[in-house]
Amino acid sequence: MSALTDTTRRTAARVAAAGYVALFVLAIFANFVVKQGMIDPADADATVTAIREQEGLFRLGLAAFAVVFLLDIPVAWGLYVLFAPGGRARSLLVAWFRLAYTVFLGVAAVFMFLGLEIAIGATSLGADVALLMFAAFDFAWFIGLLAFGVHLMTLGALIVRSRIAPRPIGVILAVAGATYAIDTLAHILLTDYAAVADLMLAVVATASIVAELTFTVWLLRASRRSSTVTRDESPVLTAA
Repeated sequence: MSALTDTTRRTAARVAAAGYVALFVLAIFANFVVKQGMIDPADADATVTAIREQEGLFRLGLAAFAVVFLLDIPVAWGLYVLFAPGGRARSLLVAWFRLAYTVFLGVAAVFMFLGLEIAIGATSLGADVALLMFAAFDFAWFIGLLAFGVHLMTLGALIVRSRIAPRPIGVILAVAGATYAIDTLAHILLTDYAAVADLMLAVVATASIVAELTFTVWLLRASRRSSTVTRDESPVLTAA
C-alpha cells in the first residue's frame, strides 16, 4: 500500500490548486501590468521616468515576482506528492524541472531590483544600465521558462502514462510546455525575433492559459476526491 494516504494527496492537491490560482493572478499583475506596462526595451529614458513616477507600483510588481518565486516551491511539492503514485522517480523529475525554473525566476528578480535601484538614482549609473538590468531579467526568466516548458512536458507525459488526471489534460500541458521551450529557443537562435514576436506571444499565451486553467480546475476538483485504482492498476482520483 502506498505510504501516501488519500488525505496527504488531497492536501497536496489543495496546495497545488491554491498555488496555481495565486500564481495566475500575481503573474498577470507583475508581468503585464507592471513590467510590460512600465519598461520600454527601446527607450531607457522613458522607462526610468515611468518607474520614478510610479515607484510604488513598480515595487508591488517586484514583490509579486518575489511571491511567485516562493509559491512555486510548495506547488512543486504538491505536484510531486499528488503524482508520485504514477512513478516517484518521474514525479521527482517533474518537480526538479519546476524548481529549476523557480531558481532562475529568483535570479531574474535580483536583476529587476538592481534596475529599480539604478532607475531611482540610488547609484551613479545611468538609464541605459537600468535598461540593461531589465534585459538581464528577461534573459534569466527566458532560461527559466525553458526549464518550465520541460516541466510541463514531463508532467503531461506523466499524466498520460499514469492516468492520475485525464489524459487530454496531459496532452495540452505537454503542448503548452513545448510552446514555452520553442519560444525561448527562438529568442536565442533568431537574429530577428521581433519579426515573429506577436505570433509567438499569441501561441504561447493561448496554449498556456488553456492548459494551466484546465489543470487548475482539475486540481480544485481533485482536492475533494479520494484515490482508487483503474483496471490497469494506475492510481487515479475519483469522486468520493
